[in-house]
Amino acid sequence: MGEVRLTPDDEARGGPWPRRAAAFAVWYVRAVAFINLLSAVWVSFGASIRRHAVDDYFTPYLLEASFTSAVVSLFMAVTLRRRKRAAWILNLALAGVLLLLLALLMAYPEFRAHGQNWFSVVITALFVTALLVGRREFYAIGDRSNPRLAAAVAAAGLLVSSLIAALLVTVTNQAHPSTFWERWRYGVRRLAFLVGDDRHFPGIDTPDWVNVLINVMSTVLLVLVVWAAFRSRRATDPLTAEDESRLRALLDRFGDRDSLGYFALRREKSVVWSPSGKAAVTYRVVGGVSLASGDPIGDPEAWPGAIEPWLAEARAHGWIPAVMGASEEGGTVYARHGMDALELGDEAIVDTAEFTLEGRAMRTVRQAYNRVKRAGYTVRIRRHEDIPEEEMAELLRRADDWRDGATERGFSMALGRLGDPDDGRCVMLECHDGKDELRALLSFVPWGPKGLSLDLMRRDRDSENGLMEFMVIELLQRAREQNVDQVSLNFAMFRSVFERGSRLGAGPVLRAWRSLLSFFSRWWQIESLYRANAKYRPIWEPRFMLFEKSSDLLRIGLASARAEGFLEAPGLPKWLNRKHLESKR
Repeated sequence: MGEVRLTPDDEARGGPWPRRAAAFAVWYVRAVAFINLLSAVWVSFGASIRRHAVDDYFTPYLLEASFTSAVVSLFMAVTLRRRKRAAWILNLALAGVLLLLLALLMAYPEFRAHGQNWFSVVITALFVTALLVGRREFYAIGDRSNPRLAAAVAAAGLLVSSLIAALLVTVTNQAHPSTFWERWRYGVRRLAFLVGDDRHFPGIDTPDWVNVLINVMSTVLLVLVVWAAFRSRRATDPLTAEDESRLRALLDRFGDRDSLGYFALRREKSVVWSPSGKAAVTYRVVGGVSLASGDPIGDPEAWPGAIEPWLAEARAHGWIPAVMGASEEGGTVYARHGMDALELGDEAIVDTAEFTLEGRAMRTVRQAYNRVKRAGYTVRIRRHEDIPEEEMAELLRRADDWRDGATERGFSMALGRLGDPDDGRCVMLECHDGKDELRALLSFVPWGPKGLSLDLMRRDRDSENGLMEFMVIELLQRAREQNVDQVSLNFAMFRSVFERGSRLGAGPVLRAWRSLLSFFSRWWQIESLYRANAKYRPIWEPRFMLFEKSSDLLRIGLASARAEGFLEAPGLPKWLNRKHLESKR
């Protein structure tokens, strides 16, 4: 695990005791979640848990043999771990009220006679004390929520699940006759508690699997309510027209420093500005991770002024800060602000003046290029602003038809809005066959005044193999016509592993790592992207991931995969999507 770095704000909140108290509160709820889940599974297999919150026995805060209580306590643990102030208030209120109630019950001899009750009081009191001592450690602002949607899901779900529970009890009841009201109350009780005192329901006797199924229904309902309340939005504060205008002004002055700079204009991102306005960090919040991409935009001397408020905002909300695809220069500046670096791979950059198809090393590429050219394929190169509106509409339609899957992939190296009128300086390559039929498209975004960065690749699956290579070579050979000096192609993840792992004398660890990556390349084009880029003999520029703690790498990886479109979080059905409904009007 990485070293935990304390900021001045962390040190100002208190010494080691508040931090230890906060950690105790988090681990208590984690342990309760584990015990609740284990107990629920234990009961599900027919075992019994005696003296569990019945008669004169009670249990500590949140402890209940139930799948629902396991999910509740797990959610509490996650939010407390993120230092959410709202979670601290909620837990303190619930645990405080329970502690007061338990203290009152302990005034009666029948409750004081049981050692379990004393244990419950002490443990609950320790938890409340830990919350009070560590109160300054829970400082994070709550994320935006959807209370109306959550309330609607909860109300409708509770009604439906309680009726289903009553129906299950009616069908499987093996005891004396009972009223619907009794069966409904029994079902509602089982939604909350998997184990309980059933003496108030003498006319109901159901199999254990029915009780488990009803409790699992409530667990699913709880998950849906939490998802509806806290489902992540595309951006905390999306780019405004003014933000985009200011970013474009910075790119006009400093855009040649980073080939990924133009991708900062993705409108699903948010932006944090330096006090001087000369630099900015663009980011997107995904799954509690504040994910930036590339280097900060603007004057490098002003980068620290943008990085610091971005980190401060992440800490204020309890988000994990991370950067994907930073250059060595940008990574160095981020590292000065307490972040560690991990090399992700290399970006392939071709100097158009140095590129040539001559020589023995380019023989295979040259032959493939000539083969496609002899087949009658041609390439047309235009700026987006030079393409008539009706032609652009047709290109967009064909690009959408050729897309691989329903998800638009890309975040750090994709713009995600082909054909937008504001992106007129982007470059479009159209490849036609001998019958003048469109077969493939490439789109590049500006990289400063004399550079291009690959944004989008689409082709007809029934077309000739090697079209993409043919189009890239055409661009490189005709670069002077477009006043282009350098072209950034695809990013090759873990390129150095494939390159060094195949050399004579490579160690066993490196060879094993290369074999593992080759295996995963069957599904994710890891090695094939490296091979496809290497044929142009590019300049390899390393790209880095920046993070604060190594324990956060898994969450950062999942957030990055979601942002890039490789993983898709559950969402509303397409027929309920607002854009879909608007398009039908």
